[in-house]
Formats: sequence, C-alpha cells, structure tokens
Amino acid sequence: MTILDILAVLLGLSALFGFINHTTLRLPHTIGLVLIALLASGALVVAEALVPELGIAKEVRAMVGAIDFYGVVMEGILCALLFAGAVHVDLSELAERKWAIGIMATAGVMLSTFLVGTATWFISGLLGAQIPFLWALVFGALISPTDPVAVLSILKTVKVPRLLQAKIAGESLLNDGVGVVVFTILVALAAGTGVAADGQVGALEVLGKFVQEAFGGALLGLAAGLLTYYGMRAINEHNIEVLMTLALVTGAYAIALKLHVSGPIAVVVAGLLIGNHGARFAMSPDTRNHVFQFWELLDEILNSILFLLIGLELIIIGRSLDNIWLALLAIPIVLLGRFIAVSAPISLLRLRETFTDGAIRILTWAGLRGGISVALALSLPDSPYKAAILTATYAVVVFSILVQGLTTEALVRSIVKDAEDDP
Repeated sequence: MTILDILAVLLGLSALFGFINHTTLRLPHTIGLVLIALLASGALVVAEALVPELGIAKEVRAMVGAIDFYGVVMEGILCALLFAGAVHVDLSELAERKWAIGIMATAGVMLSTFLVGTATWFISGLLGAQIPFLWALVFGALISPTDPVAVLSILKTVKVPRLLQAKIAGESLLNDGVGVVVFTILVALAAGTGVAADGQVGALEVLGKFVQEAFGGALLGLAAGLLTYYGMRAINEHNIEVLMTLALVTGAYAIALKLHVSGPIAVVVAGLLIGNHGARFAMSPDTRNHVFQFWELLDEILNSILFLLIGLELIIIGRSLDNIWLALLAIPIVLLGRFIAVSAPISLLRLRETFTDGAIRILTWAGLRGGISVALALSLPDSPYKAAILTATYAVVVFSILVQGLTTEALVRSIVKDAEDDP
C-alpha cells in the first residue's frame, strides 16, 4: 500500500468510528475511537481463529504492520500534538506550580522508572519469565511518563481546579521529554551500546547525555521560538503567521533529531513561548484566532489518527497470550509506582505550598499513558524480552485510556464534592 492508501484508510476509519461514537456510544472522542478500534481488531482476531480461510485479519494485519508506528508518532505527529497542547497552556499558572511540576517531571519520572522497573524484574522472575534488571528499567522508563496527548485530550472533557489542571498539563508536557531521554540512555545500556570499551558505564557520560538532551532541547526551543516570535511581530498576515508556526514546529523538531537533543522539550518550550508571550505581543486578535483555531483543528485530526492506531495495534500485539499475566500485573505495578512518584514530592512540598484536596489521588489516576509509550516499546531492538515489554505496555495503555480516562471526571467530581461537604 502507498502512503496515500494508508492515509485514506486511517482518515476514513477515523471519520467512520467517530461518527459511530458520536451517534451511539457518546464517549469522549478519542476514547470512543480506541474502544471501537479495539472491538474491531478483536472481532478480526476471533474471526481469524474461527474461519482462518477468510483472510481478512491477515490483510488488515499487513496494512497495520506496514505503518511505522514509532516513525509516525515520535518522528511525525508528536511534534504537532505537543505544540498544539503547549500553546493553550497558561504560563503564569505553570509558574505558580513550577516546583511541583519540575520535580514530578524529573525526579518523579526517575523514581517511578526505578520502582516500576524493580517490581517488574521481581514479578517476571516469579512468573518464570525473568526480564533482566536493565530491560525491566527500560519498561519503567517508557511507561512512567504521562502521555501529554492522552492527558490533554481528557482534560478537555473534565473540569479540574485551575492550579491542579496546570500541574497535570504542565507535568505531562515536560515529563515525556525527560522520559524519552531516560529511555534512550537505558536502552543503550541494556543493549550494550552504551557500555565503554572496558565494560564500565560512566556516570558522567550518562549525566552528560541527559544534560545534552534535556537542556539542549530547551535552548533550541527557546531560540526557535524567539526567532518565530520576532518574525510574527514584524508582520500582520494571519496566513503567513500560521505557516510560520507550522515551520517552527517541524523545523525545531527536525533540527533536534539531527543535534541529538530532545525534540519534545524543544517544541513544548517553543509552544509555551508562542502561546503566551507571542499571543499577547506578536499577534493581532484576528491572527490569534486563526493560529489557535488551526492548531485546535490539527490537534483533533492527529489525535483521531493516533488513538485509532492504538486500537488497531491490538491485531498485531494481541496475537500471543504468552505474557498475559505479566501484562495484567503491570497495571497495578505502574499505578503504584505513579502513586509513590506523585505523593513523595507533593508530601515534601506541602511544607511550603498548599495543594488542592485530593491532589495526589487525582494526579495519580489522571496520569494517563498513550501512544508515546507504545511507540517507544515498538522501537525497542529485537531481544528475547521485547514481546513481554510490548504486551505489558499495551495492557497499561489500554487500561489507562479506557478505564482511567472514563472515570477521571467522576473521581474529580467526588473529591471536589467531599471537599465542599467538609465543615
């Protein structure tokens, strides 16, 4: 199939499933797409098992398999989705919770990576499918960051207290960049490509790699954002200014990949700059409307494609049940790791800051995983442990989107009501 064929199928299915969801299920759009795609994929798997001569599942599997999920997400639509999310975030609200966001997006991710990785290593040993410690840490790294695409999609449908929403959105936008850096380093170590000639791993080398990726990405995003800001300030033509933001996103992300710095962090920093300082001082009201409407529409289209792909991936990932118990146990492991990684920094910061009642419960449950985790798992080099990690990742992501995504609003409403009822 050509790229046009694949794009036509994905857009057609997105529109069809979106229509079915809107007229029958009436779930949030992205959750509805995942659920319908999962049901369709599951039906094809069952049909293949019952009537193998039909060959429908084989054809669909070939089409889905032809899609480079990692390339589509990590080197394609992710940059646009991150920028679209960042331009709508109020920087002043992020500044009010900068310490909580910063600690959860860095130390929280690393703590969760260690906790989830250690628990996965231990449980896999008990199940007789021992995953080496470094590979278990790789799983911890790819599943620990909350997915900004999934999180921001849910926040559109859930009314969360202002500063708590800023924490959730800000952390999700930043921690995926940190998580990708940690993931990259751990994969290199686990696969043996990050080990020195003498067999030792240099702590300074790892730290240097982290600083290069994270801070290099932030500096690149700031520089690219400022260049675009001054360009937009010099003119007043909304079509050109929309095109400039599109060039900013694709250009900054492409340069980040070439320079081996964090592309996600680069586009988030650029998006925060353009969405706040740029919107106030470099855009006319007409331009501001066009820029924001363009990115909202693009965000909806790309979100639809991404969540559809997550559902369709079941037809490839769900063929083997060898790792089903590890996958099911990974769900509570990841939730517990998230709970500890959230509660530790917040408990420390409570000494100097006030937090919304129930903040730990909401931040834990609203920390959704999505396409980024699946893309990272699919990008793993071939090894005896890839299948187990991929299956566990997919189980956590599907549970996160369907169960956590559908119940976050009820949880928030319950916590807010309890707070109001307290004397």
